[in-house]
Amino acid sequence: MNGAHDLDSGLLGIALSDSDAEPGDEASSKKPSQEARTGQSEADFQEVKRTYHVKVENGEIWTTVQLPLGPQVPKPEAQALLHAVEELYFFRRFAEGARFARSVIDDDAGTGKLDDDTLQTLVYYEKKCRDKKHTS
Repeated sequence: MNGAHDLDSGLLGIALSDSDAEPGDEASSKKPSQEARTGQSEADFQEVKRTYHVKVENGEIWTTVQLPLGPQVPKPEAQALLHAVEELYFFRRFAEGARFARSVIDDDAGTGKLDDDTLQTLVYYEKKCRDKKHTS
């Protein structure tokens, strides 16, 4: 066999190939090196492995937020704001989540520091936290 099987299904003529190439196939003789696939040398990988530390999220992302916000909040910082309020919500710390979201919203106060999507999501989580706080 040549490694490919044609299914005669009329409308959907699909060709399936074997996952193992047969000896002599060009595909099996041209396997890229690990470095070519990952773009990272073994030495680079070992350095990352040696210095990597697991990041543990335990409901305290909000403590790393510095208010007042800068004149323009970059996307990674805006994502951290959302992760902070989402984390408080997830840990059922609704009062803290609502207060945190409100403090960020008030800091923005129409200045345009935050993009509209981030601001709307903070307002959404503030409302969800307040609603959950009153029903808990």
